[in-house]
Amino acid sequence: LYYQPIFALDTRCLGGVEALVRWLHPEHGVVAAAEFIDLAEDCGLIVPLGAWVLDQACRQHRAWLDRGIKLEMSVNVSARQLNQSDAADRIAACLSTVEDPSEIFLELTETALMQDLSKSLVRLAELKELGVRLVIDDFGTGYSSLSYLKRFPIDIVKIDKSFVDGLGSDNPDTHIVSAIISLAHALGLRTVAEGVETDAQLDALVRLGCDEAQGYLLGKPMALEDLEAVLASGQP
Repeated sequence: LYYQPIFALDTRCLGGVEALVRWLHPEHGVVAAAEFIDLAEDCGLIVPLGAWVLDQACRQHRAWLDRGIKLEMSVNVSARQLNQSDAADRIAACLSTVEDPSEIFLELTETALMQDLSKSLVRLAELKELGVRLVIDDFGTGYSSLSYLKRFPIDIVKIDKSFVDGLGSDNPDTHIVSAIISLAHALGLRTVAEGVETDAQLDALVRLGCDEAQGYLLGKPMALEDLEAVLASGQP
């Protein structure tokens, strides 16, 4: 697992991390998930891989907590994982090492949720009963209707990088991000912007009232030892 920092924009403090799987290849070095996740989906390995990621993330969360380090942990859940009939039981087993499940955030894409809406609503309700918090990832890139947003028992909306890229000027992306933030806040949801790479984008997000952000400007995905060096230094 690699971990990407997530910062609160009002305090600029590190409040959480997103756990991201990497393939440590003997010849090609560190391979990003984008290079192999589709293959894992196609051959069915995404279910055991996703379970391993969540289990390791939960164990790391507990290890940090035992050392007095409190960080929210975000973990991606694939459509295949969500569609398993025993999805809630599998996730509950991973959560057995966690002291406070509300510190674990499960990220699901719009596309995954909309594959089978009725089943998704049932699965999400089961997950909420476990005490975790739910995140819609890549918001705005799928095909869901806004009317469904209020039906999903979610806690956080993640604004996709494709919209963040255009921030810092008076263009449609700025208006779209502003609308997403306003809608989310009206529904009592937190907002997280992905892919922040410039000071102009960060400044725009602060002006628009976004709650949190992550991206290369704030911190790249990093190995555990590198993240712990950042934590030890006390520097953002």
